[in-house]
Amino acid sequence: MLLFLLAYLGGVLTILSPCILPVLPFVFARADQSFMRSRLPLLAGMVLTFAVFATLAAVGGGWVVKANEYGRWLAIALIVFFGLALVFPAFSEMLSRPFVAMGNRLANRSTAGGSGGESPLASFVLGGATGLLWAPCAGPILGIVLTGAAIQGASAATTLLLLAYAAGAATSLGLALFAGAKIFAAMKRGLGVGEWIRRGLGIAMLCGAAAVATGLDTGLLAKLSVAGTTRIEDSLISALTPSRSRQNSETPAGGAPALAMTGSAGESSASGGKAVSPASAKVQAGPASSLPVEGLMPSLDGAVQWLNSPPLSSKDLRGKVVLIDFWTYSCINCLRTLPYVRAWADKYRDQGLVVIGVHAPEFAFERNVANVKKAVADLGVDYPVAIDNNYAIWKAFNNQYWPAHYFVDAQGRIRFHHFGEGGYDKSERVIQQLLAEAGRQKVSGQLVSTKAAGVEMAPDMSEVESPETYIGYARAENFASPGGQVEDQLHTYAANTSLSLNQWALEGPWKIGQEEAQLAAPGGKIRFRFHARDLHLVLGPAPDGRPVRFRVRIDGAPPGANHGSDVAEDGSGQVTSQRLYQLVRQKGAVRDRTFEIEFLDPGVEAYAFTFG
Repeated sequence: MLLFLLAYLGGVLTILSPCILPVLPFVFARADQSFMRSRLPLLAGMVLTFAVFATLAAVGGGWVVKANEYGRWLAIALIVFFGLALVFPAFSEMLSRPFVAMGNRLANRSTAGGSGGESPLASFVLGGATGLLWAPCAGPILGIVLTGAAIQGASAATTLLLLAYAAGAATSLGLALFAGAKIFAAMKRGLGVGEWIRRGLGIAMLCGAAAVATGLDTGLLAKLSVAGTTRIEDSLISALTPSRSRQNSETPAGGAPALAMTGSAGESSASGGKAVSPASAKVQAGPASSLPVEGLMPSLDGAVQWLNSPPLSSKDLRGKVVLIDFWTYSCINCLRTLPYVRAWADKYRDQGLVVIGVHAPEFAFERNVANVKKAVADLGVDYPVAIDNNYAIWKAFNNQYWPAHYFVDAQGRIRFHHFGEGGYDKSERVIQQLLAEAGRQKVSGQLVSTKAAGVEMAPDMSEVESPETYIGYARAENFASPGGQVEDQLHTYAANTSLSLNQWALEGPWKIGQEEAQLAAPGGKIRFRFHARDLHLVLGPAPDGRPVRFRVRIDGAPPGANHGSDVAEDGSGQVTSQRLYQLVRQKGAVRDRTFEIEFLDPGVEAYAFTFG
């Protein structure tokens, strides 16, 4: 929402540009004429010119999305170019000169002969001239929007941003039309302020380009969250989008997604929708027709980047059976479904199945593409992965869960969906059925067998009595340190060794943010009284990337045979990257236990406990 507001304000402020001044006297000459025959055609001509410029820029920049790393450097170059134009007025004036001359010629023609009449055509031409002047004069600011459009790809959001910018420019011009010469004089007095604003924006753009080019932006990304940057944003997201939640192996709660529907074959739309009840998507024993049509598969165009594949579209996938897997790499429920998803991708790839992992981040560090690339490699994911940092694909599917699987037939229609863990046999039967419908011969009727280990091993849900627990104050529950949580401030927490089931506490100097708690000095601890076979904790190393050593205790003793895959028998381990760590896997009877982890180095970031 903030980006749209900035685009609108950017459009409003462009009237302060000096190169707008030559055409404004002609504009003000129509201030007392008919709105329908003079002022409205003028505004329409201006908007049309904006549309042409924006369309050409978007079409010309669309290839950048497919250029990956080369496109990234081109985008940086464009940002530097626009930034220099903002900082140095002479450079901006040089770029604008041809358009100013063209606009002046059109303006003079529209008023040739001193007619002064209310000709709609003349006013429309004058509006076009104004648009020709306006676009290049505002080029550096408009360029920010267009460069972002080139990076993110064509989308409804891009169109709305351009419309917001054009609306801002039209607002300032419309006010000028109604206010007349007084506004014109005030604008002249305000040019100095406007130039300083432009220069400030230019310097900010150049600093941003330097940060991106040197990789400093990845550190910033690790501090910015899609799901919880601020409390206000959290409230807006909750109000305007479906809730995002992880699902365990039990039957997921909540409604099913509204899937895109359309009246024409071969097209999908994310604007319309049909609510599908969970029961309607279940596979029943019987003929192929038992799988209902839930809607056409929405577009995948919103991905900011693709791994293991060039960008894929609905057209590219026509004739293929497709499995869309919404996941995020620190989600324990997603990790436990991976052995089956990988096995299906391997087994049915040659028979026409395409598996696409849509990585929609929960925590801020999962927006870092380098982190996702490493996770994809470490987890052995070799099928295409769409990076959905902006939740564009998530919203197009109206998805609500991690993990979520959508099964698409060869005609591009969603025929089945499944939320959470479990139901693997049923899901594989759906794949086999859709491949048979597509005319694939000799589709195997056997089911895959998997040998999962570590965090990917199926949970023992009969023993899980502890819920997923977040450490950041935005979603924290059952915190039992004396005095409670202190938000966004360094605070030394006193020890609490008498915890009730599912209570947890910190000890030592910690700073608790919305998503995570960060340790300021060695020796800090986290305790949790839990009941489950497995205990996991999402952790990250110090901000500078230095590993953080830790020591785990269960009921005050080293874990021994009950150690997790990321811990030695003596309880020692290291936090080396931002991911989920398995710290406890009990071999014997499961009962209430007290988990304790002590960090021997400062800087660790702790995000969330999960159990299995």
